[in-house]
Amino acid sequence: MQTSIPNTREAWREGRGPLRRKPETVARIEQLAEGALLVKPDRATDLFRMIEAADALCSAAMWTVVHMTYANRVDLSGAPLPADAFKDTPEGHTGGSLNMVPAYVGYLLANALSGVTRSWLMGQGHCVAAIEAVNSLTGDVSPAQKGHYGGSEAGLSRLVKDFYSHAITAQGTPAVPLGSHAGPNTAGAILEGGYLGFAGLQYIHMPLPGERLVAFLSDGAFEEQRGSDWSPRWWRAEDSGFAVPVMILNGRRIEERTEIARSGGASWFAKDLRHNGFEPIRVDGGDPASIAWGILKAEGMLTRFSADPDHRYPARLPYVIAETVKGYGFYGAGTNAAHNLPLQSNPRFDSAARAAFNRSAGKLFIPAPEIKNAVATLATHEEQNRVLESQHALAHRNPDAPVLPDPEWARPEAKPACAMHALDRWFVALIEANPELRVRLGNPDELRSNHMGATLGKLQHRVNSPELGNSEAVDGKVITALNEEAIAAAALGNKGGLNLIVSYEAFAMKMLGGLRQDIIFARRQRELGHAPRWISVPLIVTSHTWENAKNEQSHQDPTIGEALLGEMSDTARVLFPFDANSALAGLKSVYSQRGGIACLIVSKRDLPHRVSGAHAEQMIADGGGHITGDLASAKVQFVAIGAYQLSEALKACRRLEDHGVAACVTAITEPARFRTPRDPLEASYTASDAALESLFPKGLARVILTHTRPEPMLGLLRRIDAGPHSTIALGYISRGGTLDVPGMLFANRCTWAHATDAAARVCGLSREEFLSPDEVAALDGQGVPEVLTHPDTKMEASR
Repeated sequence: MQTSIPNTREAWREGRGPLRRKPETVARIEQLAEGALLVKPDRATDLFRMIEAADALCSAAMWTVVHMTYANRVDLSGAPLPADAFKDTPEGHTGGSLNMVPAYVGYLLANALSGVTRSWLMGQGHCVAAIEAVNSLTGDVSPAQKGHYGGSEAGLSRLVKDFYSHAITAQGTPAVPLGSHAGPNTAGAILEGGYLGFAGLQYIHMPLPGERLVAFLSDGAFEEQRGSDWSPRWWRAEDSGFAVPVMILNGRRIEERTEIARSGGASWFAKDLRHNGFEPIRVDGGDPASIAWGILKAEGMLTRFSADPDHRYPARLPYVIAETVKGYGFYGAGTNAAHNLPLQSNPRFDSAARAAFNRSAGKLFIPAPEIKNAVATLATHEEQNRVLESQHALAHRNPDAPVLPDPEWARPEAKPACAMHALDRWFVALIEANPELRVRLGNPDELRSNHMGATLGKLQHRVNSPELGNSEAVDGKVITALNEEAIAAAALGNKGGLNLIVSYEAFAMKMLGGLRQDIIFARRQRELGHAPRWISVPLIVTSHTWENAKNEQSHQDPTIGEALLGEMSDTARVLFPFDANSALAGLKSVYSQRGGIACLIVSKRDLPHRVSGAHAEQMIADGGGHITGDLASAKVQFVAIGAYQLSEALKACRRLEDHGVAACVTAITEPARFRTPRDPLEASYTASDAALESLFPKGLARVILTHTRPEPMLGLLRRIDAGPHSTIALGYISRGGTLDVPGMLFANRCTWAHATDAAARVCGLSREEFLSPDEVAALDGQGVPEVLTHPDTKMEASR
């Protein structure tokens, strides 16, 4: 028996405001309605009512967006705004935000139609006005916004007035719970989206089995980062939920058309997607019903694939292309001006611009009672026993605390060993102790070369077609690609699991933007009293500046640690372990924490064991500790930051003591613990004055040997720097080439002899008291470097 679609409601076919529903969309919705009728007779009527509600909410939110850019207040009567209702300095990413409104409302509609609250992610964070407008109208706002913004005239007026108000508190923090990009005050936001392109790399790694995610992406950002087209390489139904990308294809960047638009638009893009293993679904990007249909269609494809017992990888992943015009629905749509300020001048001072605003906004206006009814129609959460969109799964990650196995500590008298091998063994034990946590290891290349062979054997490279005997598997957990941004995204996206990133130190710089985006978002959450609960993510950088001496200067770069030391230390940690035990203690401490990124700079060559396991754990807890010498009687203190720096410091200390001058060596494992804190949160993480004094007494001359460049480290350690006459720092001075480790140390004036020379200077002594003529000549560039770098080798000074 053929069922017929109720003919009681026809308004949904037309659309609302500027939206004119396309025949293709109508046919798709009717087909959806026919399926609903087979389940429950009144479901089709509910569907049409929800579509009408979505149309009204969409138009009202677009109306709100343009007011956020231009106006100081709203008028829910729909009357034209006078000059004094407009801002002196309008600001906003208006065109993209207008395009995001139908997409986000389409997401809400898909949730209401299916009875499932999906997670969402927006790569184009500058389009936040769309999210804030919709959330204010629906009332699903963040805790900081509750009672501040809402669907009333007062709530919406406050919203538009606060947008780009630049208000600041006496403490120097934003004074309103609203920013230029998505942030922790944006209900449901999990990514700022200021670094374009990273959402396209992360989204496929985000949902756990049983979860669903809609990722809003932009065609401008498509050109930003390589790797967003690799999702079919990574997605597996067995360990991942559904992830549906929705590309807002409006054809324009800030000042010009996108390359997609130049190359053929949606047709070209669909062809490119098919070539990369996707199944494109083209929808009307200005129509929330069309976008909702696309989301449901995509999930249907994933459901069928997952249910097929004979499915094979790669899966042809659905990809929704939402075709639209930049700034659709308002004056200036489709022009470069649509990106920011579509009107030709400021409506506060120009009557023509004011008339254009009121005319265009008037077409979007929806009376308040209709908005209220629309919101009520889509508010099916209690009835469907589902959470609000602001409470979606990815926004509140809080996995169980991992079991942290006891490390196999090395005895200090044991023969030299590789810290990376020790970390490798412990990480395997960590994985085995936590089988319920999904693991992702981001690896640009050479995991085995970086001495993580046991981990690779356990986890395997994830590939679609494994090569026999090459540590590869379809269900592998190691995400490998010669693209640092893409592999870091695998770990950063997997916030419901256990993660690790391993990279060469020099090339880790390429992932800095992605790391920083997570760091600043998490730090802002802490500031607001909502600290993130995902397990902290360690980045191990090895084959580092000093050990990569053999590989020319491109491989000799300590910048990643320096850059991360610039971030707030309670959220971004930088650790300098100096042996296997300190590396183990450092990595274990990272996994015991939540909501942070930690960079561990680890040597991979065999090095001596300097401290016991207990001492190592204490040094990680304190940020540093003494290695040798009597602090009370020492005339000079060598401060080592890094494994090779500690080795040179110990040699210099011995040289001074052999000549009757008392010295001591202190190693810093986490330099930021001793910085001058920049706010109360960081102050709670840094060392107190008393703790600082116990390690670095006032009045003691110091020579700092650092893995990094000396200048930024001196700035960071200002609390222990008594000035150039009593504190000297030695480190990387951007000299290198195809050398060996001793050669790198000599080229950068960081050998034990340079440290001894510096110690003599800060102590007011002559270096000739401690160094032979041949050694002094080598220091001055007049002798043989090997006298310092290979002191056991017998050489003629004149050679």
